[in-house]
Order: sequence, then structure tokens, then C-alpha cells
Amino acid sequence: MAGTRGTVGYIAPEVFSRNFGVISTKSDVYSYGMMLMEMVSQRKNVDAGLDSTSEVYFPHFVYEQLVNLGHPGIPELTDEMEEIAKKMIVIGLWCIQTNPRSRPSMSNIVEMLQGNSDGLQLPPKPYLSSPTVSRNTSSNTQSI
Repeated sequence: MAGTRGTVGYIAPEVFSRNFGVISTKSDVYSYGMMLMEMVSQRKNVDAGLDSTSEVYFPHFVYEQLVNLGHPGIPELTDEMEEIAKKMIVIGLWCIQTNPRSRPSMSNIVEMLQGNSDGLQLPPKPYLSSPTVSRNTSSNTQSI
């Protein structure tokens, strides 16, 4: 195959630039993570109508909602549904890590989805996001 192929918003960084790594099954994990976050947040990961690219970067929005609000920011969720939504967002954020080696395998994703969210750690803020002042600067990862 010659040239980059894929759907905008779901393409892993290594697909459009070899500086991020090589294309592998982890490229599909990236796409899966974006889809998980879209499903939970009920928002598309790309909004062509926005002028500012910092507003367009969807993972930054999702991460900030979870870190700053402590929940996914979706109205009318029961406590149980909110716990499931948080778990799916955290897994999605792990899936979209810039370094493909930092992304979980699909079998690990299935284990995380089936398991308890108590031990699930929030990954580092997505690398491709725009810099902002964070309320939690003590650690790169934290529990949800």
C-alpha cells in the first residue's frame, strides 16, 4: 500500500508519521480507543466546523472532563452507568497513547472491560493535546 489510508480522527499517529512508530495491530487499538470515547461522550471526535485546532482535539476534551470534573460530564447517568462510562473513557485514553508500545493489546482491553475499575489507572494526558494548566500536577497517572 502506498500512502496513508483511514478515517480522519481514528488514524493512529504512526500511520501518518513514522516518527511515532511502525504500523501494527496497535494502530487498530488507537482507532478502537477513539471509538470508545466517542460512544461514551456522545460526541464526535472531529468537528470540521470549529476554527481552532485546540478545540478540535477530542482526547484533550475527554481527559479534561474526567480529571477536572471527576466524571465524564454526561447528564442523567446513574452511579452504575457513570462508573462504566469512566472505565470506558480510561480504557479509551490508554488505547490512544501516542507511543504504540504504551497501548494495551486487544486481549488486555477485553480484560479491562470485564474487570473491576478499582485498579484502573488514568494514563498520562494525551501527548498531541494542547498545553493547559492542570489542577493535578503532582503525577502523570492517577486512579479514577
